[in-house]
Amino acid sequence: AICTQQQLTDDENPLTSIQFHSFHRLVGWLHKIIFSQYIISKMKIQSAILGVALAVSPAAAFSTSSASTNVVSSSSTQLYSTIPKPGTVTTSLIPPSKLDSSSTADLFESRVYKTYGRYPITFTSGHGCVLTDDTGKDYLDFVSGIATCALGHNNEALTSAISNQMKQVHHVSNLYYTPGQAQLANWLCSNSCADKAFFCNSGAESNEAAIKLARRHANNRGITDPVIITAENSFHGRTLATVTATGQPKYHKGFTYGGEMVRGFRYTPYNDVEKLKALVEEINQTPEEDAKAGRKRGVAAIMMEPLQGEGGIRPGTVEFFAAARKLCDDNGALLICDEVQVGMGRSGSLWGHEQLSVEPDVFTSAKALGGGVPIGAMMAKGEAANVFGPGDHASTYGGNPLACAAGLAVAEYLSEHNVLENVRVRGEQLAAGLEDITKRYPSVLGETRGWGLLRGVAIKDDAGCTAAELVGDAMKEGLLLVAAGPSVVRFVPPLIVSEDEVNDALARFEKAIENRVGESS
Repeated sequence: AICTQQQLTDDENPLTSIQFHSFHRLVGWLHKIIFSQYIISKMKIQSAILGVALAVSPAAAFSTSSASTNVVSSSSTQLYSTIPKPGTVTTSLIPPSKLDSSSTADLFESRVYKTYGRYPITFTSGHGCVLTDDTGKDYLDFVSGIATCALGHNNEALTSAISNQMKQVHHVSNLYYTPGQAQLANWLCSNSCADKAFFCNSGAESNEAAIKLARRHANNRGITDPVIITAENSFHGRTLATVTATGQPKYHKGFTYGGEMVRGFRYTPYNDVEKLKALVEEINQTPEEDAKAGRKRGVAAIMMEPLQGEGGIRPGTVEFFAAARKLCDDNGALLICDEVQVGMGRSGSLWGHEQLSVEPDVFTSAKALGGGVPIGAMMAKGEAANVFGPGDHASTYGGNPLACAAGLAVAEYLSEHNVLENVRVRGEQLAAGLEDITKRYPSVLGETRGWGLLRGVAIKDDAGCTAAELVGDAMKEGLLLVAAGPSVVRFVPPLIVSEDEVNDALARFEKAIENRVGESS
């Protein structure tokens, strides 16, 4: 190799770039032979090959003639493997297409972890606000993936954006810049109080990011024992930290250590200002023994949903959130709003906290942000926007080009089609219709509540059925609904739902109640 380098610089025996490239490919070929099992067992042959190779003049040995080129090309093909065509080689892997073709339900029963209670329906396609099952039956979808498919199913703009992005690049590490992530962050911040955004994959992950940010912020203020206050009956996710933040003991069962969940969370009644004030005062008093040990306890954040979704469709009050804002300001804590379900337009405003005339330091989003494509985001403003530095938090898939293409398509559609106005008008129509049905069936239905297209109707304790059972009744009428706790039926249609579709849903719901009442009488 040294000899060759010297020859390359010799004006009397120059090599073309093609000859030099061919020479190095042959050297690589020789190295593979030298260290192969066959050559190692025959050291004398190895020496002979090396001697011949080094004795050959590069200018002659690596001629650009067609014969020489063919030899190198042939060697290259043998040494550098390629992906063969399907069906041309034997493999130990079984392709999905050759596996058991049992029914979907049977495969779920035998192969999928049973972490969900599923209804006996298999959906295979959808368009707009309609889903179609494997028998061809259509259902009016007022679940929308639980407040996720904001633009409905098979939306042309969303489908096109995702398809086009797949033809360019679908994933790049966050070690590099990508245009889509920058553009989506810019849109989120330009249409909110936020200054910066962090991207992840889900609502739980965005809330995890907010929890970590709150703890780091408190630590920077000298608080060794930071406490985050959340509400009773809240829901913030299924990870260990976010399920601890969730103020519902039923979700904690079986996941404790020594009877405790993740430390550093306390719960307060939702919309109770005085209880919140008392809890903040209590937390900010460090126990004497801990103080002697150099520890300091304090409120890191107050974390609330502007409207409790899983907790029964309960909107927050202006007074409660104003008090939370002031308590955070007075104590150096952060106000965090969990916007995973109510955000991205579902309330009739882009963000749920706008309904409460309050600006949080941090708020989170997911679900409708990607219109059904997994993406989550944590937004922060002011001091909170500068808490994390490189290495403090990360996400492999967070904000990748494919997810951000979906997010940008949803953002563009909401902006260009005045979707928020549709949410407000259709939301009022839905609320009025539910109120009318409630009046006709007072023995079954109670209070109707919610914002925009996130509505719930309570089932009375003595109605003789649960919310889940009434959801099943509606399903028989071709209407998909979802329970919000044991006693509230939730209506969360796509944000593009039409007037006729709302009327159709109300008629089907009333038919389900009528059948239920008729059976019980």
